[in-house]
Amino acid sequence: MKQLCRIAAAVILFGFSSLGMAAEGPLLNLPLSELPENQEILVLEIDLAPGQESQPHRHYGHVFVYVLEGTINMQVAGADKVTLSPGDTFYENPDDVHMVSQNASDTETAKFLVYIIKTIGRPVSTPVQ
Repeated sequence: MKQLCRIAAAVILFGFSSLGMAAEGPLLNLPLSELPENQEILVLEIDLAPGQESQPHRHYGHVFVYVLEGTINMQVAGADKVTLSPGDTFYENPDDVHMVSQNASDTETAKFLVYIIKTIGRPVSTPVQ
């Protein structure tokens, strides 16, 4: 599983360098617990229209967000809402309930990358009532 973590780091760094960004230092340095063998990494690019937001949900995985454009509000249950701008990062652990994922602007689009380390075959997102 250490190999998966190395692969994830390489994918993240490759993604940043392919966008013309140089890695000057870590944006996020977070130890992960030992991962089971049935894990995969999924990389998504999310575009949010002005004012668009998601409903509360869970990912049941390690979620890493990197903002490319615009500003977004993020919040997990029990934590303060944060507003992120280009270059900012956000992390959710597998037990978090993602309460807020929202484009903070009513006029501009927002774009961010999401890297999820999750169990193979499990849905990316599950709604929470």
